[in-house]
Amino acid sequence: MSTAARPTVGSATVREPAASRTLVPALAATSSPDVWVWEYAGPRGALLSIATHAPPGSGKLSLGGFRIAPEDRAGARGYDNAREAIGLAIGMEEKIRWSRLIRCGGPRGLSHLDRLVGGKCVLRPGPASRVGEPHDAELLEWAAAAMNRFEAESGVHLTTGQDLGHGTMSDGHTSSLAFLHDRFRGSVNADTSKPTAEGNWRLLRGMLAGLDLHTRGVRVGLIGVGNIGEHLLLRLWDEGAECLVLEASEPRRAALAARGVPVWGPSDLHSFLAHPMDAVAVNARGGTLSMEACDIIAVNPRVRVVCGCENLAMPDPRGAELLRAAGKLYAPTEFGGMMGYLAALEDYLCALEGVAFDITTLFRAATRLETAGREAASRVKAGGYRQRFDAAIEEIATATT
Repeated sequence: MSTAARPTVGSATVREPAASRTLVPALAATSSPDVWVWEYAGPRGALLSIATHAPPGSGKLSLGGFRIAPEDRAGARGYDNAREAIGLAIGMEEKIRWSRLIRCGGPRGLSHLDRLVGGKCVLRPGPASRVGEPHDAELLEWAAAAMNRFEAESGVHLTTGQDLGHGTMSDGHTSSLAFLHDRFRGSVNADTSKPTAEGNWRLLRGMLAGLDLHTRGVRVGLIGVGNIGEHLLLRLWDEGAECLVLEASEPRRAALAARGVPVWGPSDLHSFLAHPMDAVAVNARGGTLSMEACDIIAVNPRVRVVCGCENLAMPDPRGAELLRAAGKLYAPTEFGGMMGYLAALEDYLCALEGVAFDITTLFRAATRLETAGREAASRVKAGGYRQRFDAAIEEIATATT
């Protein structure tokens, strides 16, 4: 693919933690309330916001996907690119905190867990610059240069992986992730969706086992069957589970219906959640577990487990307590989604050491989620659901360290 001359990147505008907490007040109540945001203005009105929990000069590894903000979200009233990056960085920090607690990671990543912090890169493209559009190479060339400048100026190491907005570029064959990887060493192009989905599957399997439920014969509602949800669907089918699906993509819905799978569209979320099922796994774009959705799940007598790996799935944290009070196990989606970032980390560390990255090591690592899910579910059940699932995970992890 032909590209323009090496782009010039201007100085960043840096938002300090106090300003980040003003923009996202919920940040102040998290376990890691300090987030810096480095913003670079690019061609055709593009904006790259790099949010990180790493203090400048710390040498920390800041992990989180490189997201190209979806057009419907970036165009919504009140959208703020820095706010989006901060919110996603909070979720990433939670994933890292969970992986540290249960000591989950690939063979190299395990030795670096204490260096890790959460972060996120969010790119808001200008006109005709999204992946597949005429100016995509110009935009991604600039974005890679901006990330290189960020590393040089911040003293923080950036590792980004697969996220929304990527695909085949306008030349018809180049992967946008490969394009970035060739220009910025911290951008990895491993397919992190499969380890993410495997972690989601292992967690679901463990939680069901902790409630003395076996996957054969259970009914699972899957919300979102893209790269992650499809892997989960196939795993469930392999073990004899029955699956119901809610999916935004009409072609995917048609393909699933042709295979005899009961399917719903996104406008039918509430009727879907009211359907008899043993577990709900959320892997959509965000915000699925609203208070209204949690209310419906809470009164669904059959639902026992709610999990998944959706980013920013529960806008109001009161939803978790509502589910516990109704006798439902809710695993934070940051917990269920940790294997994606761990795959990106392992790929990055392998490249630094000059060794081949073996993605199957992450599939083996994901079994740790099954063990943790089973132990925590069993504890919550034995205690009469007086304890939340996430609190049980922390208690078990603390007792074993």
